[in-house]
Amino acid sequence: MDIEQDIRARTKTDSSQCMVPLAALLKNDFECNKGQDPIVQHGLACHDKKGEDHTLIKLNCQHLFRDGSVVFSVFGVFDGHNGASAAIFSKEKLLQNVLSAVPTIGSREEWLDALPRALVSGFIKTDIDFQEKGETSGTTATLVIVDRWTVTVAAVGDSRCVLDASDGGIFALSVDHRFEENAEERKRVMECGGEVCRLSLAGGAEIGPLRCWPGGLCLSRSIGDVDVGAFIVPIPHVKQIQLPKTGGRLIIASDGLWDALSIEKAAKCCRGLSAELAAKQLESLRARGLRDDTTCLVVDLLPPLGHMSKISLSTNRQNNLKAIIARWRSKGSSTVVANKSNAVGFVEEIFEAGSAKLADRLGTDPCLGVLNCAICQVNMTLHDGISVHAGSVFSTTSQISQGPFLCLTCKAKKDAMEGRPRS
Repeated sequence: MDIEQDIRARTKTDSSQCMVPLAALLKNDFECNKGQDPIVQHGLACHDKKGEDHTLIKLNCQHLFRDGSVVFSVFGVFDGHNGASAAIFSKEKLLQNVLSAVPTIGSREEWLDALPRALVSGFIKTDIDFQEKGETSGTTATLVIVDRWTVTVAAVGDSRCVLDASDGGIFALSVDHRFEENAEERKRVMECGGEVCRLSLAGGAEIGPLRCWPGGLCLSRSIGDVDVGAFIVPIPHVKQIQLPKTGGRLIIASDGLWDALSIEKAAKCCRGLSAELAAKQLESLRARGLRDDTTCLVVDLLPPLGHMSKISLSTNRQNNLKAIIARWRSKGSSTVVANKSNAVGFVEEIFEAGSAKLADRLGTDPCLGVLNCAICQVNMTLHDGISVHAGSVFSTTSQISQGPFLCLTCKAKKDAMEGRPRS
């Protein structure tokens, strides 16, 4: 029995309401997805005290691949400290470095699959390039890439990205890298040789937030900060989600907002407002008396006008079709896969990773970095590359012949971030 006969037979037995020709269902599913890209609107509000916060807003960017191209939008918040140079540099270079790390691809699906790894490489390269300038500035970085209904967020530091979904659900799409709130990061830094404690006064009294010494930084991850230990890493937490076609709202803001409001209060207090008014409303609620900059960027992903009724009417039929096809595909297979349906009102998590170990984040790819470094993209010969899975120059591992491969500079950066001595 072929797939169409099987689906027709199961349709008859499952429910009399599913008596719809398969061709009609497939056509309906195609028509519902056709031309259904979201309307992207944004609003920005800033409280400028030091001039250290910077934002990146790029709409309708294009990335070419073998068989076509993708169009996407990019939003970023960079909260600088000890000067604005790291934030400005990241604003100007980070996206370019991320896109340079995307390998040759043939489809939009491959592009989305490659993004998480490219974001890790792009963040590290930006950090290496800025530290070579010798400036002591540092910055948080929260970069959001919106491709149709797929949202990919990469972040280091304590700026946050929050989703207010169309069904009322509120989700954190980033992780704070403050020592005060993140026990895993405290443990990682101390295991790498850093000291995490509060500022001590005469007499033994301790004040202020937990900080890492040397340097006194209260963040475990950032871009720049050449004057603190190498265990303050630029490896971002990355999360990728698929929004329902009813849309949602993204709130990307620096810590001045989150010190005053929980993510739930922030999302709820601006519902019903346009993106522009929502950003102004949130910025006005920043921590009172704050002497730091505060930046709030609100991005609305809205369904195209006139299509909400189509989405509502077709939801049941689409879900029935997807359930039937999923059951057919599962016959004779013991593999359990994640639910890929995108029913109205539900947010699907596609990918999430936050490890600070580079080998975990780049994975195993025998082709990646063979002729160019997987981080900085510098050209290499077949004999120059060092596997990201190799230990220090004095250790051995069974995976030293497996890619991705790094150049000497990026391998030294990896060893330093993991607390290993340089050769």
